[in-house]
Amino acid sequence: MQVNENKNSSYEVTDLTSLEKLEPVRVRPGMYIGSTGSKGLHHCIWEILDNAIDELTNGYGDRAEIILNKDKTVTVIDNGRGIPTGIHPIKKKSGVEMVYTELHTGGKFNNSNYKTSGGLHGVGAAVVNALSSWLEVEVYQKGSIFKQRFEHAYDKELKRKMPGTPVTSLEVIGNTRKTGTKVTFLPDNEVFSNVDFKFEIIDQRLQELAFQNKGITLVLKDLRKNEIVEKTYYSERGLLDFIDYLNESKTVLHKEPVLFGGEREVNGIRVEGEICVQFTDSTTENIASYVNNIPTTESGTHETGFKTGMTRAFKEWSKKLNLIKEKDKEFEGDDLREGMTAIVKVKISNPMFEGQTKTKLGNVEAYSMMNELCYIKFGEWIEDNKEIATVLINNALSAAARRDKIKKINEAERKKIGNGTAPLAGKIAVCTLKNPEFTEFIVVEGDSAGGSAKQARDRRFQTIMPSKGKIMNTEKQKLENVLASEELKIFNAAIGTGVLDNYKEEELKYGKIIIMSDADVDGYHIRTLWMTYIYRYMRPLIQNGHLYMALPPLYKVYKTTKNGEIAKYAYSDEELEAVKKEIGKGALIQRYKGLGEMNPEQLWQTTLNPETRTLQRVTIEDAAKAEKMISLLMGDVVEPRKNYMYKYAEF
Repeated sequence: MQVNENKNSSYEVTDLTSLEKLEPVRVRPGMYIGSTGSKGLHHCIWEILDNAIDELTNGYGDRAEIILNKDKTVTVIDNGRGIPTGIHPIKKKSGVEMVYTELHTGGKFNNSNYKTSGGLHGVGAAVVNALSSWLEVEVYQKGSIFKQRFEHAYDKELKRKMPGTPVTSLEVIGNTRKTGTKVTFLPDNEVFSNVDFKFEIIDQRLQELAFQNKGITLVLKDLRKNEIVEKTYYSERGLLDFIDYLNESKTVLHKEPVLFGGEREVNGIRVEGEICVQFTDSTTENIASYVNNIPTTESGTHETGFKTGMTRAFKEWSKKLNLIKEKDKEFEGDDLREGMTAIVKVKISNPMFEGQTKTKLGNVEAYSMMNELCYIKFGEWIEDNKEIATVLINNALSAAARRDKIKKINEAERKKIGNGTAPLAGKIAVCTLKNPEFTEFIVVEGDSAGGSAKQARDRRFQTIMPSKGKIMNTEKQKLENVLASEELKIFNAAIGTGVLDNYKEEELKYGKIIIMSDADVDGYHIRTLWMTYIYRYMRPLIQNGHLYMALPPLYKVYKTTKNGEIAKYAYSDEELEAVKKEIGKGALIQRYKGLGEMNPEQLWQTTLNPETRTLQRVTIEDAAKAEKMISLLMGDVVEPRKNYMYKYAEF
């Protein structure tokens, strides 16, 4: 135990600090929205949108709209009932002011207004207000238009600048026949690293919400460019449309998906579940799970209950159909779910999430209900679909046999590593530091660039692995073929975590895994192949923020002067024009065709030096989105891939 040697230090009541009103949100924004990067920025939209969707799904409206404005503000409009505008008898404030200035204020702490809701903690609206430069609310209610504005402004009572301060009272500014709420806010650039809302991220979320809530209309408008973009989302078939969308680029084993639902009350909590499942010829499972419309990317009890109930039903029927004898080795749930696409959706009256960002459900009631529902309904489906069920069970038994084979391969590889005979020597240049907090593992495309990178690197913390070129497309390969790949074996042994269910974060040897490839079509393909492998086999590397793509420059702009050479690098055609102006008359341009054209000094300066390089962290904003993209880019079905590449030509 360490002892503070400063014997004269004291701890007095005057050392205590009290944060007032919304100040805690500004001090620790990550506690409320997850991060102050792109994920947290978009989370602000989700907090306001969740409130709108709660109105619609509880029967109080049928339309919500998101508008991305030119001034970097966002507007969210719904046609629900509108936030209460009356004066609270105890607080002596309007409902609007309470919702936007007080944490844990809302109408969702009991079930009298909402059977289920995504916005549950009563902090979402106030958090968005706290993290905005300003926010305006309009409420359409009782024939009137009410409006109030909040700013990060001076608070007369506390005599300092405070977030979310009301700068107007709730005023009536006109008459109306409609009902609903309109919220416009400007995220504060003192909080967020970059206030740049991504159309595709919002587009994906609205598409999923429309699939989950058939019959409601969602609209996204982007007014930021000269040409206005507007997109409408609506689904008639709900989860059936959703699973068609997820499996667009896959070959399905049965045309009609398994679809069922049910509800029950457990321990006084109402749980309603809906499941849609379809098996494909893929070798990986894909589960998109949601609680009260919120993506639960870290799963939870509802997903565990689904898996347990389904496995129970299939194991029981494998014996009824004489596909497995009493003494035979059974398949496991992982074997059964190979190639499965599933949407697991629950609505629950009192969800217990882990943290405000709501990515993992903790209710045991959800587990109990989903386990029993899936056991019964899958049993009924198998009884009516014995032929396809037999195929799925036989596939699971084959997967179990492969798993045993792979286990033996893994044990043999571990023995090699333990004996020091793993094929690492001469393949990679290892750094001297061992602390993952500081170390980087860099995969470099091509032997030529790999050789330069070995010379250019900082040997203290940068390990270099030259890659021969394109690794196998692991989306199309069986597991045993992937694990037998020499290059991937070298990568796995160097990283140290293991793969799939054997992944152990505590064994990770490097804090950053960086893929460095040329800035051309082949380079992008190589990045995608590595990302596909890591997404499929070492997904926590992405989820925990360890995977990066290095962005090498496209151009070197330079000229020789009396004092020597002046040189700048450009990473895009747009940046090239700006750099040319900066260098001035007489500037010469070198177009890099690949990393191999750079000498070690240039490679260090542009791509390896932490002070001057550009890295892009790979994130999984949404598991369903990432799954669809990987399957689409790397799968066998050509037409959807062509459409995607045409749409995102600059990918």
